[in-house]
Amino acid sequence: MGRVRKWLRRPVVVGALGVGVLLIGAAAYWFQPWKLWQDRTVHESATAAARTLATGSLISHEHTTSGAVKILQAPDGSRTLRLEGLSTSNGPDVKVLLSDAPVKPGKAGWYVFDDGAHVSLGSLKGNKGDQNYTLPKDLDLSRYTSVSIWCDRFDVSFGASELARV
Repeated sequence: MGRVRKWLRRPVVVGALGVGVLLIGAAAYWFQPWKLWQDRTVHESATAAARTLATGSLISHEHTTSGAVKILQAPDGSRTLRLEGLSTSNGPDVKVLLSDAPVKPGKAGWYVFDDGAHVSLGSLKGNKGDQNYTLPKDLDLSRYTSVSIWCDRFDVSFGASELARV
């Protein structure tokens, strides 16, 4: 026991332990692993009397992801991207992106959605449920062919969908 105490009093050991604690804290903040076990469910209603402009179905990329995607236009002309029945993993800094990238299955599709033209619609409201994202009034929908549930922290798609015009 005396040897351990003497060893722990050395400045190099104390410094190394301090750096180790800081690195563990930084890694926990960066990865936020507890979010993998936390679900956030959102239930937003669809816009009444909205016309559907485009649809799609989410496929899995980095994380198992499913659900439907719709772009809706309200009678007043405003447009909304709607996620219905979304199920994906929670994570740090997850966004909803409109992109011009093609949706590719498997690992080939994990990293492409921020390479070309893309628009962030904001942070994912929840990793489960039905949710709406307002589209900018001046957004040219003809430029964007896909939607990605995108982890900005790690530049990876959790899941994505092609948008088929209706």
